[in-house]
Amino acid sequence: MGSRFGTFHESYAQDMAVFRTRGDWGVLFAFLVFLSVCPLFFSDRVLTIMTMIGITVISVHGLNILTGYCGQISMGHAGFMAVGGYTSAILCAKLGWPYWAALPCGALAAGIAGLIFGLPSLKIKGFYLIMATIAAQFIIIWTIIQLRSTTGGTDGLSVPRPAIGSIVLSSKTNYFYLVMAFTCLATLLAKNIVRTRAGRAFIAIRDNDLAAEVMGISLWSYKLQAFFIGCVYAGVAGSLLVHYFAFASTD
Repeated sequence: MGSRFGTFHESYAQDMAVFRTRGDWGVLFAFLVFLSVCPLFFSDRVLTIMTMIGITVISVHGLNILTGYCGQISMGHAGFMAVGGYTSAILCAKLGWPYWAALPCGALAAGIAGLIFGLPSLKIKGFYLIMATIAAQFIIIWTIIQLRSTTGGTDGLSVPRPAIGSIVLSSKTNYFYLVMAFTCLATLLAKNIVRTRAGRAFIAIRDNDLAAEVMGISLWSYKLQAFFIGCVYAGVAGSLLVHYFAFASTD
């Protein structure tokens, strides 16, 4: 089947390719050029908005995998962002870890939290799963506030900015490039995840979990994988958000 007039796929590899034509590659190249020259023309205010958009896109990719592809409704995604953000903040501010070591730890912590709160999805769905994930949001924020000596409670916690060697990413431009690099990487990774065996299993569970189970798909395994992957994305976004403001708070 052709994707455009005069363009036909002659192999399975072509059909599965992310960028299938020269036009697709041209659009990608133009987009990357646009991102690279943005700081030359845009004000700090606009760069801040675009940086926030990039961080949000990373988080929403995780929610799209969890809800859009696997059909597991989650209303507590901001709570998992808080887990990733505070884990990264504490490791950097309290223990002196470099940001590049704290970031994956924050993502992993958010993923583990997702596994814990994703366990009810094995038995409940729909409205009841919504309530369970809302509860996760409140439990996570309540826990952060109670651990005042570690997290700063309601007062928050000052966080150092990321650095590459001796270069501290303190300017709007530097952080914009950092976030956009993560956003592009997260987008490509999310696209490839949903094309794997796990991605196809997510879609089958979303469409009809009973039929998926009859076909041999392990519901408990793939549902928990979806929660883990989605919350890892949230953890990365939370870490980037906290270090952008150089301050972690439950707000």
